[in-house]
Amino acid sequence: MSEDLSEDFARLYLATPRLAEVETFLPRLSAALAAAEVSSLLLRLETMTPSAAERAIRAVAGIAQPAGVALLIEGEPERVSRCGADGLHLSFDDKRLATAVKRLSPDFIVGVGGLATRDDAMRAGEAGADYLLFGDIGETDAPPTVDWTAARISWWAEIFNTPCVAWARSLAEIAPLSVAGAEFVLLAEAVWDDPRGPAEAIHDAARLAMEAAR
Repeated sequence: MSEDLSEDFARLYLATPRLAEVETFLPRLSAALAAAEVSSLLLRLETMTPSAAERAIRAVAGIAQPAGVALLIEGEPERVSRCGADGLHLSFDDKRLATAVKRLSPDFIVGVGGLATRDDAMRAGEAGADYLLFGDIGETDAPPTVDWTAARISWWAEIFNTPCVAWARSLAEIAPLSVAGAEFVLLAEAVWDDPRGPAEAIHDAARLAMEAAR
């Protein structure tokens, strides 16, 4: 993840839809990354053969990395270096996280989501995760509310140094999550499903993040 936290507004972290193939998606991705500064990109792929996944990762890396965007992927640690990605994102699991940190740190980013409880978050931080994502899941089966995510972000940012990422399910959630203390705001469907197109959505997202810091 791009490491310039000296500014006081949240950086944008963009997650792709879960893709069965990437070729038809690449123009939309290019338009989004050209519209505003994006710190990091999480590539999410449907189940596919290893060779197809590697081709997809390399194709996305060819667009993201020249734009200064760190590319993170899901999967196994070995695929990160083999495909030229910048890091790995995984759902919290003690053993998987320990393995990823051992194999990838400090040369690659290791990010963690799926943090249902505060204890999960503290264990992930202690294990050496480079960032923690809050808001992808909550403590119940229902998606967490923005208030829940903001409270978790505020708690973490006040006590711990490991950067925290807040999942914003709409553009309207960017401001409250930024104010709560998120160093990064992750956007997914809020960008890709915007009827105006991803470029307009990400442009607005960057504006809202900066306005929240004023």
